[in-house]
Amino acid sequence: MTSGTTPGLTRFNTSAEGDALAALHEVCTSSAWASKLLAQRPYATVEALFQASDAAMAELTAEDLAEAMAGHPPIGRPKEGDPTSSREQSGMAGASADLKAEMLELNLAYQDTFGHVFLICATGKTGEQMRDAIRERIGNSPEREREIVRTELGKINRIRLNRLAETTEEENR
Repeated sequence: MTSGTTPGLTRFNTSAEGDALAALHEVCTSSAWASKLLAQRPYATVEALFQASDAAMAELTAEDLAEAMAGHPPIGRPKEGDPTSSREQSGMAGASADLKAEMLELNLAYQDTFGHVFLICATGKTGEQMRDAIRERIGNSPEREREIVRTELGKINRIRLNRLAETTEEENR
């Protein structure tokens, strides 16, 4: 990851408010998080953007977290036609039919338990690692799980913000 000023960061800093807000909603669907980051533009460095994201994430209410989680598909079922979702969940792409079936079952049990999608920073994780994580986390208290989700969302946001900051004009098209 980069920490200085990049073409994508410059474009984000100078874009119209509506365009910047749309870019932030591609990163995280929490309106509160996006509003806080938008209000602090311009960012001198990518690291400053990360710090603002982390601070905004720490302040999200349970309702804000629910809004953010609603933007994430279940593990093993990336959003159709969404390259970000497919890229982030690539560890499940080559999973066996048995593992995919087990993840579906675990996802449903998790949703029944917590009332929201199982959220994990899936980038770089295998299907087995994601399965093991959901098995481990399903026994958490709702309060403990909410804080784990907050941490996982923060990781996802940093990866997505880095991609936003690194993307050139040509790659953005």
